[in-house]
Amino acid sequence: MWLTKVSLSLLAVVAIASAQYTGSCTADAPAQSTQSPDPEPYTGPCTNALTTGPLVRLAARSNDLGGPTSGLAPSYLQANLIVLPRRYADDFRLLCARNPVPCPLLAESAHPGAFDKLKSYIRHDHSSSSHPAAVDIDLRRDAPRYLVYRDGELRAQTEDICAEWQDDDHVGFLIGCSYSFEGALADAGLPPRHVVQDRNVPMYRTNIPLCPSGVFAGGTYVVSMRPYKPKDIEKVREITQRFTTTHGEPIAWGWEAAARLGIQNIASPEWGDAPRQLDGQGDFREDADEGYTPVFWGCGVTPQEAVMRAELKGTIMGHAPGHMIVLDVQEHQVFGAAT
Repeated sequence: MWLTKVSLSLLAVVAIASAQYTGSCTADAPAQSTQSPDPEPYTGPCTNALTTGPLVRLAARSNDLGGPTSGLAPSYLQANLIVLPRRYADDFRLLCARNPVPCPLLAESAHPGAFDKLKSYIRHDHSSSSHPAAVDIDLRRDAPRYLVYRDGELRAQTEDICAEWQDDDHVGFLIGCSYSFEGALADAGLPPRHVVQDRNVPMYRTNIPLCPSGVFAGGTYVVSMRPYKPKDIEKVREITQRFTTTHGEPIAWGWEAAARLGIQNIASPEWGDAPRQLDGQGDFREDADEGYTPVFWGCGVTPQEAVMRAELKGTIMGHAPGHMIVLDVQEHQVFGAAT
């Protein structure tokens, strides 16, 4: 079988990861729930040992990782997951093409029913060839937590989706995630607050309409938020703008921007954890946080919001917000070195 040099190097990484990971970081998984899309924060030990994409996937696959993946495997791309019946696949690809900021498509199942083989769209800015997204992957088990929708309604939250996956029908799509640039922000001395506080990033429904595609009509952007001081925003923009396939630079910032986006209460996100003040003691708000202001990025939870708005029939699945699938590709392979 012919393999590119990139594929061979990724196979080596997987082999090393398989040998290194022994399941010693086991933590009790949160109980299954149908009430809320946000599980309890993961507090198990040894997450700092999960330094590569293959290691994170193996931990999730073994049910040894149950919490958000922010801060894990620095420099490796992370991805949101949405799994659809094949009859909706063409409309969804077009939705991503028409809305590349909140829905940057990284990869999809190689064919309907394929959970372990991907067609990758990940390319270096100056190359026409694609990087394999992941050599050893199981879309049904490699996210720490999943959500299951039936006929447009959230029905369950679970550790895996093996029972729900239909081998002749389901198509998995991987969407870029802003966790992918958080390492670069930390390296520049601008670590996201939720990472420092070991919390999930807050995510909000907005009033920005998506460009519709077939059955996907009436959806709006979802955004993630990270507080920064106004004097640092230009640097934050400069750092993140090269991450074009993981949402790129922020789309808005400032307290007035929050109002324009239709966010009524910054302390009450629809997904993720409520943002805290810098000292972690109270809600993040305009009058009590040493001059910090909210900064908003497009978010890969947008496709799940679009699915709920479209009230699609059948079984549809996705990652629990903040609980990503981590890939084999590193940021320098796609975006080049930071300047």
